[in-house]
Amino acid sequence: MAERSPAMPRVLSGAAAAALLLLAVPACSPVVSIENADVPAWRATALPSVSGAVLEDAGKILNRDRIIREAANVPAGRYTLTMTCDGGGKAFFAVTLAGKDLADAGAACNGSRETAKITVPEPGPVEISTSSVDAPLLYAYQLVPTQ
Repeated sequence: MAERSPAMPRVLSGAAAAALLLLAVPACSPVVSIENADVPAWRATALPSVSGAVLEDAGKILNRDRIIREAANVPAGRYTLTMTCDGGGKAFFAVTLAGKDLADAGAACNGSRETAKITVPEPGPVEISTSSVDAPLLYAYQLVPTQ
């Protein structure tokens, strides 16, 4: 059986220390927190405003509470709901007309945009409820008539 060199444990210890250091460095990197994020600046690139939107919003979901926005009198017609979110997990968007469910949609919070086609069968108040169990995260959406 070969004898171990006294330097061998030190080499292994040095390699282990280097590996631990490499694992710890990303943990020390500054991460922009959702709580301190600049929502208008994020939205400007994630989902810029468009003309003709009947309902749009952007903000932060910090503690799993639903955020509800309403447009008082949306005309009947076909609409596209474009959604995005960032921060990990998924955001959910429930669309109702005068309390009646029209659509449920979701977006993966990786910065990509998702769309859903929605038909508003009659004029009335449309409400969009945004929620997530993966808080905190940033979200944005817009409901635009389909041409």
